[in-house]
Amino acid sequence: MADFQLRPIARVQSTLDSLDSAPKQGEEGAPSAWLVFEPEVAEGLADLRTGQQVLLFTWLHLADRSVLSVRPRSDPSRPPAGVFSTRSPARPNPIGLHRVEVLEIDGLRVRVGPLEAVDGTPVIDVKPARSPGDG
Repeated sequence: MADFQLRPIARVQSTLDSLDSAPKQGEEGAPSAWLVFEPEVAEGLADLRTGQQVLLFTWLHLADRSVLSVRPRSDPSRPPAGVFSTRSPARPNPIGLHRVEVLEIDGLRVRVGPLEAVDGTPVIDVKPARSPGDG
């Protein structure tokens, strides 16, 4: 299989400064955060709007890429499960998926929330969130 490269288009700027301070999911008390985009992708921000729901894809740079099974939600009472059936950040390609709302846009900075990603997390893509029945 051929290798390929991803390049960050933005970085997360958050008050969450460690994995221990981050909730497991955004809806579990995560704060809003700023996405600080690279100047070369500025044109791609043209149609983002406040109030819009987007899917944010991040590279979970602090994750353990050697892990293939986990106890869901780090619960020792649960049996081990393969990472591909969980939302664990520990996995061979630690891509984070976050459904967030665009709260504010200020040039190359976009505030979204809630977001459980820690400060400095690379952003690899943003896509509009779709619901069943959307055109």
